[in-house]
Amino acid sequence: METLETFKEGQVILIDKPLEWTSFQVVNKVRWLLKKKFKIKKIKVGHAGTLDPLATGLLILCTGKFTKKIQEFQGQEKEYTGTLTLGATTPSYDLETEIDQNFPTSHLTEAKLQATTSKFEGNITQIPPVFSALKKEGKRLYEYAREGKEVIITPRKIQIAKFELVNIEIPKVDFRVVCSKGTYIRSLVHDYGKEVGSGAYLSALRRTRIGNFSVENAISPKAFETSLMEE
Repeated sequence: METLETFKEGQVILIDKPLEWTSFQVVNKVRWLLKKKFKIKKIKVGHAGTLDPLATGLLILCTGKFTKKIQEFQGQEKEYTGTLTLGATTPSYDLETEIDQNFPTSHLTEAKLQATTSKFEGNITQIPPVFSALKKEGKRLYEYAREGKEVIITPRKIQIAKFELVNIEIPKVDFRVVCSKGTYIRSLVHDYGKEVGSGAYLSALRRTRIGNFSVENAISPKAFETSLMEE
């Protein structure tokens, strides 16, 4: 049985983030539940790596003294599975915004699609999406984007250990990616679509692993609430 003291000393909580929840909402929910359970006014809770609202999967939460471990967890290798849709692009590179351009897909073959993934493996340079929470001059990039303002985004060096296509049914392609900290899967998909000459946007994403932590060992916020309140 977990006590207030164990949460203050530090716990790692693995949450399977539901679709449309922000990472911040998950942190707030867990913090609120702990305060309610133990009748306290404050407790430290943080997450080790944001997931977009339209993504699901592994979110590592740290409580109490373990919040000092957040940067260590953030720096670990990550694995994602997802689906990209060929033949169109969106400004956000995913389903957060409407399709802005359509492209042909008749020239695409499974062989071409498979062969192109190797161009994105290894050490590569990537430009983060303008619809992201990265800050430039004290303002989130997505704030500039929503105001329709042009903004120069600095490219970043990342590492893609594995980019594989696991099922191809054009225009939908299921994939798996193993990558370093700081990788935007939306940007990877956008750049891949450009490379195959058909455009692409991210239509589903799930984070399955961070370092040695697997989503198979994670629970939903509701399941965490149930187990906490039953103790």
